Amino acid sequence: MIDIGANLTNQRFHADLDAVLERARQAGVCRIIVTGTSERASTEALALARRYPDYLRCTAGVHPHDASSWNEASAAAIAQLARQPEVVAVGECGLDYNRMFSPEREQLRCFEAQLALAAELQKPVFLHERDAHDAFFALLKQYRPALKGAVVHCFTGTLAQMREYLDLDCHIGITGWVCDERRGDDLREAVKHLPLDRLMIETDAPYLPPRHVRPKPAANRNEPMYLGAVLETVAAIRAQPAPALAAQVRGNTEAFFGLR
Repeated sequence: MIDIGANLTNQRFHADLDAVLERARQAGVCRIIVTGTSERASTEALALARRYPDYLRCTAGVHPHDASSWNEASAAAIAQLARQPEVVAVGECGLDYNRMFSPEREQLRCFEAQLALAAELQKPVFLHERDAHDAFFALLKQYRPALKGAVVHCFTGTLAQMREYLDLDCHIGITGWVCDERRGDDLREAVKHLPLDRLMIETDAPYLPPRHVRPKPAANRNEPMYLGAVLETVAAIRAQPAPALAAQVRGNTEAFFGLR
């Protein structure tokens, strides 16, 4: 399995990252893509990818929560980071109108700049959307023909929204949200109809630990080693054998990010 999104630069991994990676290997995770969410986090993600060149790759971008930090200097820094061979996508970028940590205008400006950068560099985009589907989709649709690829990370939307992304030839990233019986009904229904060649899986660690794993993760910290719980849940929803699904999803991921 390949975890397409883990926030390994998060301070919750600072004390035991080597152990976290070893547990992931033992659990069958053959590669992890470290998510860049700001200039600092993207710089740290690249450093991790260079520290573990046989196991990690990364993205470089600015999350909508940090869109207010986008300026000429940060844009130049992200562009320089994104040009590095260890960086396999631009992002995490997009729109988040749930908490509005950055104003809408600044989120749109930051998102559009990163879409343009991804088109220029011909690298895929690693996308974030929450409570902003219409504005997000409109801007993505404008740039999609120029993009090498696009994956909607941590998709939690409806079947109708998923079909709109599929119409733009996007991939869909599924996290432990699909394991949450309290709030994942729309997502589980959508997963039933997701074309196999557009499916990828991720943990979004340290966030969104699968609710059903036992023993429960210490301090509720998600880790890449729990990626199998996401895979098994998706396989059960789709009534497919987990090993065959894992092989398909790994192939999708390798092709999308150029990992072969």
